[in-house]
Amino acid sequence: MAEKNGFFSRIKNLFTSSEIDDDFYDELEETLILSDVGVTASGIIIEELRRSVQVSRVRRTEQCTELLKTLLKDKMEDIRCDYFWEKEPSLLFIVGVNGVGKTTSIGKLAYALGRRRKKVLMAAADTFRAGAAEQLTIWAERSGADIISQHEGADPSAVLFDSISAARARRADVILCDTAGRLHNKKNLMQELDKMHRVVQREGEDFRQQTLIVLDATTGQNALNQARSFAEVTDVGGIILTKLDGTAKGGVVLAIQMELGLPIAYIGTGEKIQDLERFDADDFIERMFEE
Repeated sequence: MAEKNGFFSRIKNLFTSSEIDDDFYDELEETLILSDVGVTASGIIIEELRRSVQVSRVRRTEQCTELLKTLLKDKMEDIRCDYFWEKEPSLLFIVGVNGVGKTTSIGKLAYALGRRRKKVLMAAADTFRAGAAEQLTIWAERSGADIISQHEGADPSAVLFDSISAARARRADVILCDTAGRLHNKKNLMQELDKMHRVVQREGEDFRQQTLIVLDATTGQNALNQARSFAEVTDVGGIILTKLDGTAKGGVVLAIQMELGLPIAYIGTGEKIQDLERFDADDFIERMFEE
């Protein structure tokens, strides 16, 4: 059984000079699965690579490198983020389970938008977790964003209502709304998010809305399961993938995009406030084969 080490770290060894045979495909599929790509996406990749090899009539494994690169880029080409919140008044719901770096990601995103000369206001609507508003306030100060918060246990929809009013009065461009990382069950989460969406529909018509889910790349298939769970209760439009400081844990990128059809909007690459960048699929895939 292959060891689960760096993402695609063993691919170079697979693409050495040898004949393409079933053993090659089996070992490549195993490597993909153990690199968090998952069984479903890995199976699709292998099947399509087999067809590409047949059509191209290549016989040596080293000739497969560009075929696989092209295949992966084509898979990700149609799942791109349009970043409309960088161009027009927007409200972004930031969702995700506790511990994935949601608060930190909001701070980094506020900083990134501020560098694009966007006025950002944070809505501290995660009122269920102790200290959540205080932590978000620290990131607001670091990033130069405004923040609206209430007392612990306050109605999240009331916080959102106040935030929309404040954003309009202060001419803010983007509202970043922090949400509860965990409620008692999916029904409670759905009801809370539905209530907040109704507030936006009623009070924030001039803000185009989107939901971004924060996932921890190091949790592999658990991240995929989290995205799937949230997608069942709310309209998730994109991903912020944290702790992706290379391609070492990036197999989940392929799984997310191929299985859920959700674009990766941003990746967190470190601990500093500037360590958030737009996800570039072509660059990511190229680096997969370099490491």
